[in-house]
Amino acid sequence: MATTKNDTLEVQTRTGIGTTGAQATRREGRVPAVLFGHGAPSIPVSIEARALEDLLHGGRRNQLLTITIDGGTKDTALLRAIQRDPVSRRVVHADLQRVGQSESISTTIPISVTGVAKGVRDSGGVLDVVTHAIEVAGPANEIPEHIEVDVSHLGLREHLTAGDVPLPKGFTLETAADAIIASVEPPRAQEEETAATAEAGATPTVAESEAAP
Repeated sequence: MATTKNDTLEVQTRTGIGTTGAQATRREGRVPAVLFGHGAPSIPVSIEARALEDLLHGGRRNQLLTITIDGGTKDTALLRAIQRDPVSRRVVHADLQRVGQSESISTTIPISVTGVAKGVRDSGGVLDVVTHAIEVAGPANEIPEHIEVDVSHLGLREHLTAGDVPLPKGFTLETAADAIIASVEPPRAQEEETAATAEAGATPTVAESEAAP
């Protein structure tokens, strides 16, 4: 099972593959998964459903894991992808990628916005979080669960881009630097009033139209 202490995830190899085999695995309270990467053959495995949910809800979604296979062989891997049932939201499949302890990899890190934007606090603006995660490259054993971004300095009609996000040491940005992370927009009523005023100023009156040569 997964534990916070040593970040170990126990998996079992499975012989039943395909839809029938996957359904049988789920009935046993386990999640079908695949362990792949590093040029080695992919291995169909299963993970205890509760252990996987504990991992996902325990703030270790991006953490490097020690994988124990059938109680013996060990490997290190990242949880690369999960699939959930659209109705129950239970995890129905997972992908584990073999990764070396300090290997540099590309990954997605969630963005956590902190602070109250100046444009919201002083001008009644609305904070619009456009991008909730960024692509980075860095050592597998140093991947943070999220990156905090302070937006308190943003004024009305100002924005923060991916290039402004403070990255952990050893990481490089792969998302376009000019991609907007968050912006502060005027209140909707003010925007509509501004648009209406601009439209009225651009539309000639009947008298103006008749007076035109």
